[in-house]
Amino acid sequence: MARILDGAAISKIIRQKLAEEIAAEKLSPGLAVVLIGNNPASQVYVRNKIKAAENAGIKSFSHTLPALTTESDLLELIGRLNADKSVHGILVQLPLPPHIDAQKIIVAIDPEKDVDGFHPVNVGRLCLGLPGFVPCTPLGCMILLREALPDPSGKRALVIGRSNIAGKPVGQLLLQANCTVTIAHSRTQDLADEVGRADILVAAIGKPEFVRGAWIKEGAVVIDVGINRALSGEGRTKLVGDVEFGTAQNRAFAITPVPGGVGPMTITCLLKNTVRSAKAHAL
Repeated sequence: MARILDGAAISKIIRQKLAEEIAAEKLSPGLAVVLIGNNPASQVYVRNKIKAAENAGIKSFSHTLPALTTESDLLELIGRLNADKSVHGILVQLPLPPHIDAQKIIVAIDPEKDVDGFHPVNVGRLCLGLPGFVPCTPLGCMILLREALPDPSGKRALVIGRSNIAGKPVGQLLLQANCTVTIAHSRTQDLADEVGRADILVAAIGKPEFVRGAWIKEGAVVIDVGINRALSGEGRTKLVGDVEFGTAQNRAFAITPVPGGVGPMTITCLLKNTVRSAKAHAL
């Protein structure tokens, strides 16, 4: 039976250390969170991020704008936040309404306050192995991986998914950890064989239990990024990952649960990036 990589428990430890670091170094980190419209899932994510920030001693600046907010008005707000010395991190909750160009908004954020790690400058720094903000979900994946496998050097790693938010950046981090990395996607042939060769599997495709447990290599470490709603036996919905957990946990050495695995780590890494930014601005 696989070891369960409890992201909630690990997050609790990291957040406590961040709170102690903020107090010891007398930091006053500030995180601005911008939400456009009334998407219910986005509202939940934003509330969770603000609550976690405040519990860690990070001041939050919440900006909730109507769905019809113009792109120019949003850009003007970001300009003010860039100039505000009390704000060390700026997070614009995605997705944005269709009339707003998300890439234009991301580029407008000061790279030194881009705690989401989405700005092209930070993406480039990651690709070049230079210091910069790393996207929160991939960073959380690597922390969980190293809980099970402190030295992944030389291991075969398979990333399923090639999004800019998860798949591509976690592939870069695995390369930096000296893994032999393969990125699979919708055009990949013989996916089951690819999975069966992987010592490390990161599943980030957003399809419920798409990766069958029987495909998993014996003794592999499985990091499941997926958060999907699926019908349970009673006709209700439940949260499941991209990996068929029940069978996979009988083959893997370690595996993340859904929920309670990567999800809490994403928010925790947002806090880590914000504290890092506050320390850099204090120098």
